[in-house]
Amino acid sequence: MSARDIRRAAAAQLSAAGVPSAQVDAGLLLAFVLDRSVGELVAVDELSDVDADRYRELVDRRARREPLQHIIGHVAFGPIELEVGPGVFIPRMETELLYAWALTQIAEAPRPVVVDLCSGSGTLALALAVGHPGAVVHAVEIDAAAHKWLCHNLSRMPDEVRDRVVVHLGDAADPQILPDVLADLVVSNPPYIPEGADLPAEVSDHDPARALFGGADGMAVITPMISVVVRLLRPGGAVGIEHDDTTAALVTDALEADGHFDSITQKNDLAERARFVTAMRR
Repeated sequence: MSARDIRRAAAAQLSAAGVPSAQVDAGLLLAFVLDRSVGELVAVDELSDVDADRYRELVDRRARREPLQHIIGHVAFGPIELEVGPGVFIPRMETELLYAWALTQIAEAPRPVVVDLCSGSGTLALALAVGHPGAVVHAVEIDAAAHKWLCHNLSRMPDEVRDRVVVHLGDAADPQILPDVLADLVVSNPPYIPEGADLPAEVSDHDPARALFGGADGMAVITPMISVVVRLLRPGGAVGIEHDDTTAALVTDALEADGHFDSITQKNDLAERARFVTAMRR
């Protein structure tokens, strides 16, 4: 069967189903079936019946709005690849901006201590441990299912990375969490979506609600977490908190009201939407 024709039909099917990235997903699914890169697909003229049937099956799943990452089982983030599936939040490309900022904050320190609050699958924690070869990283996650994914992804890392990452099953808003840690950097991609927000089917039906929603105003986790950040950070240490694009002012105001932070700065994503706030511990 013609690879070009079946891929074109798949893209049309996904587009009709409302998948926003139909062309891209059609290519990624075909590359997954053939165990090739997307760039290598230009050299594929024909598909076997077995490959064509498997491809149609995966396209049907995507057309039902099952996340692409659940279908192929992994997602790239910064320098790492994470395995994901039901029970854990799927990392988003926008969070790579927080990762890039965080890496610059610890670049000059030989052995910085980093805390990732609400770590999920280990996105920021593991990327920073790989991105900085001396960083000691503490990853905190409250949800048992997500914690299992975090431990699984850590187990896939090289020994020298695993030796520098400590996983904690706990609440990022618990005043007693990590009592013996003094951090140079705290990062967090917490539950921050205001309840009642209109979300794509891939998010509302597949990402766990506990990882998405932050109460009526999106601040139910962030507000109590700020006092934890104050205790964890050494003077001069940095914090970066991702947030909903509608709650930037609330996060900034909460950090200012706390009174322990300077250089509070709003950062935008590539679409110029407010994405995360950074600050320095006084």
